[in-house]
Amino acid sequence: MSQRSFSLVAGAIFSCIALLHLLRIVFGWEAMVDAWIVPTWFSWVALPIAAYLAYQGFRSRKNSR
Repeated sequence: MSQRSFSLVAGAIFSCIALLHLLRIVFGWEAMVDAWIVPTWFSWVALPIAAYLAYQGFRSRKNSR
């Protein structure tokens, strides 16, 4: 897999993760891990991190030739 392909796939995956965190915040969805309910504030922290990683993935794809 080339660097450009890897960056594109990573950017797409992190975009999906960011979108799911945003949807969880907007619709108030619960997330459970085993018997533990993940607090909503976790999505507020994870959303900008996932969005930044998606941005970096797409930016890296653009810069690698």
